[in-house]
Amino acid sequence: IVDWYAEKGCDGIFAVCQSSEMFDLTLTERVQLAQTVVSAAKGRLEVIASGHISDDPSAQEEELRALADTGISAVVMVSNRLAAADEDDSVWIRRAEHLLDALPDVTFGLYECPYPYKRLMSEKTLAYCARSGRFAFLKDTCCDARLIRERLALIRREATSANAAPLQLYNANTLTLLESLRDGAAGFRGVMANLHPELYVWLYHNWRADPQRAEELQALLTLLSSLEGQGYPICAKRHMEDVGVEMTLIARNQPAARFGYAQQETLRQAEIVEKVARRLCGIEEK
Repeated sequence: IVDWYAEKGCDGIFAVCQSSEMFDLTLTERVQLAQTVVSAAKGRLEVIASGHISDDPSAQEEELRALADTGISAVVMVSNRLAAADEDDSVWIRRAEHLLDALPDVTFGLYECPYPYKRLMSEKTLAYCARSGRFAFLKDTCCDARLIRERLALIRREATSANAAPLQLYNANTLTLLESLRDGAAGFRGVMANLHPELYVWLYHNWRADPQRAEELQALLTLLSSLEGQGYPICAKRHMEDVGVEMTLIARNQPAARFGYAQQETLRQAEIVEKVARRLCGIEEK
């Protein structure tokens, strides 16, 4: 699978995340997964990982330290792990500071993971992270083009005022992707790159030079993104089987039987749309 991502032109892999079913993995399994991907990448792809799932602050420090020692480029903090849904931003910042102090040599990223609850970064917490210089990127899941534009402006302003290294924003939402690239987003980091990454690679590299085809591809990608609601991650596993990547339909978070006729037929037709999108971009079928 790592070879497949490299062949499709990806720049990196988010190795231990929600798509990896990290909330159902032991710490040992999370560490082994990160190590395996780093080894398989062989320097061709940048590898980041999270595995940040615990509630207890001391357990969080342990798991982030363990992942940092696997050779990954950055350890990804999950935004909802730093404060409960009923706790305010001051609690979030205090816990983030504790982890930053405990792991002074680690480069971090941020992920607005929707599980077990979705905690979007506020202006206060995002400004704190931008000023700190310790966070390389945010995986943004707000799914709101206007808010992404505001976040990009805030990040630039706060990083500049603190003379800090810039925090890059990667959009996880297909619908708003092209607009966010125009506004300065650093790229795409979403689940649909597990199905047709080469189309996202094309959009990233060509949206300026070929704006008309970029608009058309964006529309096709938005339609294809509905696959996320068709039993993901099992639909992505089945798709990988279809394109020649050795894979099983085993998942810990749902039974394979849930991927029934309607889901299979939706995927089959989506794979036809993928071919249309590849022809649009001049990508050769292999």
